Order: sequence, then C-alpha cells, then structure tokens
Amino acid sequence: MRIPLYQVDAFTSRLFGGNPAAVCPLTEWLPDATMQSIAAENNLAETAFFVPQGEGYLLRWFTPTVEVELCGHATLASGYVVTHILTPEWRSVRFDTLKAGPLEVMRDGDLLAMDFPCWPPEQEAADPRILAALGKAPVGSFVARGRTLAVYERAEDVAALRPDFAAMRQVMGADAIVTAPGADGIDFVSRYFAPNYGIDEDAATGSAHCVLTPYWAERLGKKQLRARQISARLGDLECTLHGDRITLAGRAVLYLEGTITV
Repeated sequence: MRIPLYQVDAFTSRLFGGNPAAVCPLTEWLPDATMQSIAAENNLAETAFFVPQGEGYLLRWFTPTVEVELCGHATLASGYVVTHILTPEWRSVRFDTLKAGPLEVMRDGDLLAMDFPCWPPEQEAADPRILAALGKAPVGSFVARGRTLAVYERAEDVAALRPDFAAMRQVMGADAIVTAPGADGIDFVSRYFAPNYGIDEDAATGSAHCVLTPYWAERLGKKQLRARQISARLGDLECTLHGDRITLAGRAVLYLEGTITV
C-alpha cells in the first residue's frame, strides 16, 4: 500500500522554523498499530492522519509513542495540505475528532486560522514534583485539563529552563507549559515539555495555547494576543479569545512531499 506523506513546518513563515508535522491523507483508516508505527518511523512530534467524512474529514494525531486528544500544529499542517494541495479552491475545512470535537481551519491568504477549545486554569494545585523538575520555581502555577501551567517573571527565565526529564517521567502523564510576559509586540512567550508523550520539548504547540490564551487574556485584559513559543525553532501564533472557544492563527511552509510504502 502506498500512502501520501507531506511534512509541513507549522506556525512559521520560514522553512526550518515552527513545528514540523507529518500529514497522511487516507481513504480509510489503517489499523491503529500501523498508524502508531508510521508515527514512530517519522519520529516527529506529531503525525496526523485523516479520512473523508461528509464534507470534511475525521482527523487523528499520533506522537512517536501515543495517540493524543488534540494537536494544534498538526491540525494547522493538515489544513494547509487540504487547502493548498488537495483542494486549493477550498477556503476552509472541517475536521471532526475523537476527543476534541469539531475543529475548523480557515484560509486567508497565507494565514491559517483554527477554531479550538478554550481550557482556562482550574482551582487545582500543580504537582510539586513537576514544578521541581523544571529546575526553577515559578512565581505561580495552575492546572488546566491535566496540564501543568508554570508562570515566570521574565522571558529569560523561561528560555533558561533545563528540565529534569527523567524526573518528569516518574510522574505519570506529567507535562508542563511554562510561560512569561513577552516584549516588543509579543504579549507572552512559552515553552512546552511532554517527556511522557515521547517529546521532551515540543517546538510550537497549539493545544498549549488553549490554556495560555484564557490565562493571558484575563491577566492582560485583552482578547487578541500575539504569542511566541521560544523553542530552538521559534513558533509564532496569533490567539483570540471568543468565550469558550479560541482562534489560533499561524502560517505554514511545505518541506517534503512523498509516499510511504507499507
């Protein structure tokens, strides 16, 4: 069987920036074990698979080790593949998902905007073992939908973090979004660590901004925010709060087009 494969750098306007995702359009689902093996073979933070459903697609995402409930950059990459390559006459595409509900990607020139859920911080204390593993104590911490959010005073604090990933792996399901105020037109910066999902550090994480957007919107008193994920590759996102939904917008660049043989 020959399967199309696209690799797209998401949340960036330049090649080798943002977060790379593999996208595999399918006519019907492969066995879960095969999709997981393809994701492991690709060895990217995420591989997206989608099949036709109604006037859109059903979408799933796999890291090299597990299937995840939501992935922003691979959704953006999938939207790019549909609206730029498969059906360039389309200006939007709807993806239905198993756990995150319907997601729409809309094309406006070279900008792709996604309708995503909003996950504000909850009144639950963060696990001290996860905070300790970050290597520097944050000035505040929260939990949102099981994700740890650690807030620092300065962007430099976030950039300097060198987490103990071995210690984080000892805490089942542990991951951490770390954030601080931005500067020079950037409202906030972040990084995302997910060693229990096969990704020590993710380069540009859409789902993390489902947590970050409501936090910073409330803190800064504004609903439109510019965000930068300050991993080595850098990712830029435009975030807008709409009640219990958010819009995440960014650009994408095609890196690779090929075929998988399984």
